[in-house]
Formats: sequence, C-alpha cells, structure tokens
Amino acid sequence: MKIVADLSLYPLRDGPIPTIIEFIKDLGEQDGIEIVTNQLGTQLSGEFKAVTNAINHCMYKAMQAQSTVVLVVKYLNIDVEIERVPSLTPPV
Repeated sequence: MKIVADLSLYPLRDGPIPTIIEFIKDLGEQDGIEIVTNQLGTQLSGEFKAVTNAINHCMYKAMQAQSTVVLVVKYLNIDVEIERVPSLTPPV
C-alpha cells in the first residue's frame, strides 16, 4: 500500500535548525521513499513499510541526539503527487 506522510519536527532544546537539518538529511538517506521539503514540513511518499520504517529510524536517532523533540506526523493512505506545490485556492 502506498502512503504519504507529512512531518514536522520541533526540537525543544539546543537550537532547532541543526536538529531539523540532520533529521531531514537522515530521511533522505533511507531507501524506498521519495522526500520533498518545504517551509512548513517534510513529505514522504512510498510503500507503507518503507515510509514508517524511515520515520521510526530517523526519529530514534533524533531522540538519542536531542533530549526533547516533538514529531507531528499525518498519514494519508493514498498515493498523491508530493512534488507539486499545493494550491490554497480552487482552480478557476
């Protein structure tokens, strides 16, 4: 089953930017997923196990490196195009 996951990571200590960058780099090194980042979050696409395994692996590393982090994940159980910039207005 193909899924999409939308992630937002919030490190609560020691400055957020390096932790977020490292987390995204780690996700990009995982096999079997497509990754797109933007100003609001990171989207992953792929087979269910590949996406969830990548998230679990990278979150474990982030939690070991950073004492307190929050990860917000939204899962969508359909295969949608994550490369396309979302539109906030309906097509005319």
